[in-house]
Amino acid sequence: MMEWKRSAFDWNQARAFLVTAEEGSLSAAARALGLTQPTLSRQVAGLEEALGVTLFERTSRALLLTQSGVELLAHFRTMGDAANSISVAATGQSQAVTGHVLISATDLMATHFLPPFLKKLRETAPDLQIEIIASNELSDLRRREADIAIRHARPKDENLFAKRLRDTTAHLFASKQYLDEVGRPKTLADLEGLKFVGFDQPELRLGLMASRGLNLTTANFNFSTSSATLTLELVRQGFGIGILPIEIGEVYPELENPCLAFEPISIETWLVAHRELKTNLRIRLVFDLLAEGIGSKH
Repeated sequence: MMEWKRSAFDWNQARAFLVTAEEGSLSAAARALGLTQPTLSRQVAGLEEALGVTLFERTSRALLLTQSGVELLAHFRTMGDAANSISVAATGQSQAVTGHVLISATDLMATHFLPPFLKKLRETAPDLQIEIIASNELSDLRRREADIAIRHARPKDENLFAKRLRDTTAHLFASKQYLDEVGRPKTLADLEGLKFVGFDQPELRLGLMASRGLNLTTANFNFSTSSATLTLELVRQGFGIGILPIEIGEVYPELENPCLAFEPISIETWLVAHRELKTNLRIRLVFDLLAEGIGSKH
């Protein structure tokens, strides 16, 4: 039987500790929660008194977790997740969730992977306003250029929260029209005399191709672009061979893999958000639905 009296501390105090630990300072946590710094400090001190432990070492330069704080933080994160789940369930994941969420993704990901997710999001939270940045340039989440980003590399910034999604596999694709004109290659060496499209800076990708036994030069690339959607269209219209995610390339019956001997390329996919994800209901809702829609890596 649960000992209820042992858990008689204030949830607001628990949240104050959790957000302070996640944000790294009282001032940042106060801004995230919309409180004054003295109020937040009192809440954290009240939790320490209720639990009988010191959670932070307060120095002139930083706020550091004590060993007790580190050990308890995982439990409070679980409480925070549960509180968010309760909030979502209480509103039916629905019309009570309002506001603006900015999502950043590559143009190809935004065009081909996001629309099915957006349909589900519209049904779940119709009052949300979603803005999408379709760009291959990284949005700076620390500067709030986006709330959530879909990236193909794990972020190094410890202030960002990242969840790995299922990997994408990329293959060579070319139009049947182009291969009818130049002939279908039988070996990797045969590919070296053909034209390729894509790659913002082809010279940066030649090493990757060489590692798979395909020795190309910049002369193989008559057309290059930073836009993956334009790359797809150039491949479809017969300008040459391109590298595309298999889920996209196989959608178009006019495309085929020109050489099965080429080793496929595995591309990581990460869902990234600022640590505010833990305390912002609308961002957490969109983040969780994105993870479910695109698929987490197990």
